[in-house]
Amino acid sequence: MLIKQLHKNFSICKLQSVSDINYLGEFVFVGKTDDEISLVCETSQIPSNTIERNDNWLGLKIDGQLDFSLIGILSKITSVLAENKIGVFAVSTYNTDYIFVKAFNYQNAVNALRNADYEID
Repeated sequence: MLIKQLHKNFSICKLQSVSDINYLGEFVFVGKTDDEISLVCETSQIPSNTIERNDNWLGLKIDGQLDFSLIGILSKITSVLAENKIGVFAVSTYNTDYIFVKAFNYQNAVNALRNADYEID
């Protein structure tokens, strides 16, 4: 399985509202529930109405369109990282999964996945 590196700096934010989100950005992941609004975006695109933010995340994309019948892909990848004491923030879209790792642990994550026979591009 091919995993692509996203060569961008990301932040994970908690927002007051969705009004200031730049939806034209290349990577904009929004999660809204009854008690919070979360955003993952490039650090350069953080909206002004951010309540809290956590910076210095780098991303990995599971390449290809993942069919809903496929089971355990994200679980296997995160298990490899957990075994190596690497925390993640995962986001899923309709087509694929993204894994974000703190920058200080990024190379360790890439090495661990390569050692587990994942191809990293």
